[in-house]
Amino acid sequence: MYLEHFELQQLPFSLTPNTVFYVGLVPHQQAFEVLQTALTAGEGFIKIVGEVGTGKTLLCRKLLHSAPAHWRLAYLPDPSLSPIELRWALAAELGLHYSGNIDQQQLHQLLQRHLLLLAARQQQVILVIDEAQALPDETLETLRLLTNLETEQRKLLQVVLFAQPELDLRLAKHRFRQLRQRISFSYQLRPMTVAEVGAYVQARLQIAGNSDLRFSSLALLGLAKYSRGIPRLVNVLAHKALMLAYGRGQLHINWRHIRAAAQDTEDVPAVRFAAWVPAVFMLVTLVGAAFWHWGPL
Repeated sequence: MYLEHFELQQLPFSLTPNTVFYVGLVPHQQAFEVLQTALTAGEGFIKIVGEVGTGKTLLCRKLLHSAPAHWRLAYLPDPSLSPIELRWALAAELGLHYSGNIDQQQLHQLLQRHLLLLAARQQQVILVIDEAQALPDETLETLRLLTNLETEQRKLLQVVLFAQPELDLRLAKHRFRQLRQRISFSYQLRPMTVAEVGAYVQARLQIAGNSDLRFSSLALLGLAKYSRGIPRLVNVLAHKALMLAYGRGQLHINWRHIRAAAQDTEDVPAVRFAAWVPAVFMLVTLVGAAFWHWGPL
């Protein structure tokens, strides 16, 4: 594609959540520190909430890849499970084998015995659920019951929920008050600021192999505006902008590339990056330079 043209070793703005491209910006780094603190403290429920595309799955994968040896992680990427399916999915992640002769109560007891065994081996069992807003109501209640399993010293099972804001709306209901009170650590992922978008883009370009490749200041401003600071949309727009520049034989990304990419992308604001914006930007820059050089008139 455009790798050779821009002297890149890999695609910098792929939509695949690749932890190699994790950028420790403030919202994501704070969320990761909350996860580490809560899990180290042995808390039962931890919740990370963010809008679509804000980087929840990438955080989830970073957690899975950076876990210390004594953490026994069970990962469920598909949460649309019934209570019995949830228990069996957890059992399978812990190395237990399925049997059609075991009912829910027997399976619950089997899980408890196995969790006690792992605790005796100093293993900390953590269930990580992505897209947790899709959990059925009965399965959410099953999760609460599973976290009731504990010794006198600590929980036998900790649960990390990565979810869209719809989960908070559901948990606000009266029927989930017990579960809601057990969530001791929670973090709300926010979109990136304009400055963070610029740092994010440059960091990914450097990881991909070319730290000299530049998006102009206006391009970054347009990128932040159109993407609303959402990492997934930043990736989509930046990738398309690179394709446009490559198609035109250009080596730097300007605001026209970003505007064209935005016009070709779903879920961007309808407001256009008007043609007069560069002129205003230049005027403000010149006035600022004059003020700095001569001071106020």
